[in-house]
Amino acid sequence: MSKIKVESLTKVFGKKPRRAMEMLSKGKTKQEILLQTGLTIGVDRANFEVENGEIFVIMGLSGSGKSTLVRLLNRLIEPTKGSVWLDGEDLAEMDAARLRKVRREKMSMVFQKFGLFPTRTVISNVEYGLEVQGMDKKTRCEKAQISLELVGLKGYEHRYPDQLSGGMQQRVGLARALANDPDVLLMDEAFSALDPLIRKDMQDELLDLQEKMQKTIIFITHDLDEALRIGDRIMIMKDGAIMQIGTPEDILTHPKNDYVARFVEDVDRSKVFTAGSVMIRPETVRMEKDGPRVALQRMRDAGISSIYVTKRNKEIVGFVHANEVSELIRLGNNRLDEVIHTDVPHVSEDTPINELMDQLSVSAVPLVVVKDNKLQGIIVRSAVLGALSGSEVDFNGFSTPSGAREMDGVLY
Repeated sequence: MSKIKVESLTKVFGKKPRRAMEMLSKGKTKQEILLQTGLTIGVDRANFEVENGEIFVIMGLSGSGKSTLVRLLNRLIEPTKGSVWLDGEDLAEMDAARLRKVRREKMSMVFQKFGLFPTRTVISNVEYGLEVQGMDKKTRCEKAQISLELVGLKGYEHRYPDQLSGGMQQRVGLARALANDPDVLLMDEAFSALDPLIRKDMQDELLDLQEKMQKTIIFITHDLDEALRIGDRIMIMKDGAIMQIGTPEDILTHPKNDYVARFVEDVDRSKVFTAGSVMIRPETVRMEKDGPRVALQRMRDAGISSIYVTKRNKEIVGFVHANEVSELIRLGNNRLDEVIHTDVPHVSEDTPINELMDQLSVSAVPLVVVKDNKLQGIIVRSAVLGALSGSEVDFNGFSTPSGAREMDGVLY
């Protein structure tokens, strides 16, 4: 079951919204409804689900409805129609007491404006939500201290907000949201007010925190680069309606409509595509059972001049060259391990392409993609260029460009 499920969620601003709802059902646009009724469509029949433990990014330009939507999720704004299910419980049906309990215990929110009390110390600011809940001083201080350590502010407990940089103030806001250990973290343009370098640091901080916490995070932004960098999935909105939901790679490679295509056309793909998305399937032989003759035959069949050697469990050992294997056979030597090259450059599946370009340009052999030292695939230059140009096609379950050619014994 999804952590959050949204069904037909709609918000119309203005009196007597029924007329606007009827016009929506007839296919009228947000602009047409505004001109004819004076009513504003904030969110237009949104349907989506958020999985437990994912960073789900909602993005769009100003007026797209993203900030309205996130406030509908915890009923800071009351919906005109529709439901928000949290762990199978409909927030729209909750009475005020139950809703307050859910907000205090299951959901926390981080805003663009830090909202810190200038006369309270850092730790007192972090404790505030727990104090409102009536938690005793000792317990809330301990929880606040843990949150401050999580966001890297240990030692700043007794400073005041005006003694901190913008990035540090936002960390205090994040620590305050984390202090009650919520299941869901709602972040509305949380890093938008920060300078670019500090903003990138905070994005890194959030990703590091998520590895430790595994919270469900709904992150609102108007910045596509930020969305692509931190989002497990992204939802793009326009005029209150959902345009597309998908992984960063899905949205870049398969935009659903012209609006999304225009939105992503200037994105630096090298920052989004990873080693895992451009690797191809390598030819291999098994260390335990395959000798020089098998290795040479496989290279002949594939039309390549080198082949990778693995153990039974796919653990990478190295690679061998055809000329060296042929020499072994000529000498009557069946010890393939005597000519294995073990200095294989390797990367992990989630390494962005832009971080491996230098390594790829100087390596005499393809980069090996490994997970727990087990061979997953290899990266060749043509596959990378194909992905960046958008010309990749499927190849035996891996990605490779059409028209790839052999060079130095492998597909390049």
